[in-house]
Amino acid sequence: MTQAAANRFPVPALDKLPEDIRTRLMAVQEKSGFIPNVFLTLAYRPDEFRAFFAYHDALMDKEGGLTKAEREMIVVATSGANQCQYCVIAHGAILRIRAKNPLIADQIAVNYRKADITPRQRAMLDFAMKVATEAQKVSEADFAALDAHGFSNDDIWDIAAIASFFALSNRMANVTGMRPNDEFYLLGRVPK
Repeated sequence: MTQAAANRFPVPALDKLPEDIRTRLMAVQEKSGFIPNVFLTLAYRPDEFRAFFAYHDALMDKEGGLTKAEREMIVVATSGANQCQYCVIAHGAILRIRAKNPLIADQIAVNYRKADITPRQRAMLDFAMKVATEAQKVSEADFAALDAHGFSNDDIWDIAAIASFFALSNRMANVTGMRPNDEFYLLGRVPK
């Protein structure tokens, strides 16, 4: 059952969007077969759309000490804590694909402490969750725990930045009434 992308703010018509945004939406549609509702919803405010996706891409598409699957683990765990249905469902699909594991997203969304992840990944998620839910309590002990697992300062920055950025995303998804696209539910669960 396909529902509106969001229910609280209008989704602009594709032909009314600025060319750069329309081009990006068409590229996403060509790659994935559909336009994720986050793109449609945030297109309501073009300048903010551009800023949002520029920072998203800088955090999520870069190379570094965190794998792309680990970056998605952070999104799924913190989005679950922030009760963001859209981000858990959408990024859960991306996590399943990047990890090549149909179970991992559900495990992390419900309780990452019991998920089939490494001790290093658990330390990463412990820190990400602290940033997401009680950043004011981050201390040197948190950095020492990450150091013990071999995370660099840049990795630690990435963990904190992803958790922080998706706190913004989670809140906007909830405020706008953003709905996960139906297509996300089966991605990475069943063979193509």
